[in-house]
Amino acid sequence: MYICATMELIDARAQEYAEKYSSKLNPLLQDIAAYTAANHPEAHMLSGPLQGELLEVISHLLQPRRVLEIGTFMGYSALCLAAGLTRDGRLHTIELRDEDADRAEENFRRANWQDRIILHRGNALAIIPALDEVWDIVFIDADKVGYMDYYQLVFPRVRSGGLIIADNVLFHGEVLEKEVKGKSARAIQAFNEMVAADDRVEKVMLTVRDGLFFIRKK
Repeated sequence: MYICATMELIDARAQEYAEKYSSKLNPLLQDIAAYTAANHPEAHMLSGPLQGELLEVISHLLQPRRVLEIGTFMGYSALCLAAGLTRDGRLHTIELRDEDADRAEENFRRANWQDRIILHRGNALAIIPALDEVWDIVFIDADKVGYMDYYQLVFPRVRSGGLIIADNVLFHGEVLEKEVKGKSARAIQAFNEMVAADDRVEKVMLTVRDGLFFIRKK
């Protein structure tokens, strides 16, 4: 069983129980998780089975035509989010680090999704404005200090009824402290407060893994 370092907020027994009674992701995703755990110094960044299955179910429910992911990492969450794409659907994903992008690209080829998952390399703030799309789902899982900028940048291009999902919004529990310290934790706290005050959206924060914010544009 894959357990990431950001799981300290969740009782390990509850996590294990939830995984036991949830659908199992396909063998390729299990292989990606195992490879990442064994070889990547930041393996805790991988979505993991429970969150991955949640993203896959959401994708099947919404049947998106266009998905944007900010932060590709190993391509695990992109493959989950691509599961429910329409026949003409495409998922655009952005990764800053070439080494991670190389591995993700190989994983997309292994899944035979290389024609429907478009990988962009570089700074998301520069890439997003050049993507002339209307998004059904946006998944934000990149540098935490950039969350507010990513949100403001993509929001006008999210369709009415579309969904923005932000990961790590509990940030290892640091946002629960009386005094929030650290640049990333403060950035996440500011992002959470901004979304809470945004009356253009309906929102719910889930205590799954390290916190997922589901934000639906009205």
